[in-house]
Amino acid sequence: MEKTTEQSLDEHLFAGENNPNIMQDSTQKYSKQNVKESTQKEMNQKKEQTSNEANSNEVIQQNQNEQANGEGEQTTAPNGAEAEPYEALEEEVAEEELDLVAQLQHDLANTKDALLRKAAELENVRKRVQKERIGLFEDARIQALQDIIPIAEDMKRTLEASANTEIDENFLQGVQMVATKFQELFERYGVVPINQAQVPFDVDVHDAMLRQPTDNPEISSNTVLQVLESGYKLGNRVIKHAKVIVSE
Repeated sequence: MEKTTEQSLDEHLFAGENNPNIMQDSTQKYSKQNVKESTQKEMNQKKEQTSNEANSNEVIQQNQNEQANGEGEQTTAPNGAEAEPYEALEEEVAEEELDLVAQLQHDLANTKDALLRKAAELENVRKRVQKERIGLFEDARIQALQDIIPIAEDMKRTLEASANTEIDENFLQGVQMVATKFQELFERYGVVPINQAQVPFDVDVHDAMLRQPTDNPEISSNTVLQVLESGYKLGNRVIKHAKVIVSE
């Protein structure tokens, strides 16, 4: 049986009591032995720690591999009974997308229709405003012409009356010049006189001042026999009705 370190140390200590040199050598010898044993023990602990770390790393790597395999299996399209929930979910998502697209198309159509209606309303308002503005301009022009026409007719009657009257020639030329200016003004603004006789009577352009019978059998009833005072119209609008004599 091998002796333990403590037994060997006790024997040497006993021998060292009788011999001091042996005591000193023994102390040095066992000090070295203790250092060696401590070093060996630390090395064994380090080896064991390294082994444990290696085992831990292997376990961690194995767990990671299993987890990766598990995720790969999950990403793989399931088969059989497991595929039914996924197919149902995909169909539900597809139906929701179709419903959303239909709703968006419906909203787009409504918005487009509303915009077209607004554009049409705006165009109608623009046309109505333009028509009203033109109408106001025409009314103002007609009012001005209605104020000018009596003056022009007075000038015309003055020239007709001066035909059998002795009037200064220079004065008569001046009146003729003014009457000519009025005539040019009417032509420039498109004013058309209503002074035709032997035409059917029209209440829209004529005022019947008198009805009288006629001896001419070729003249039918309600025919303008004579124009007492000329009328005027601007385009389709009558500025002044002509005053006429109508046959019975």
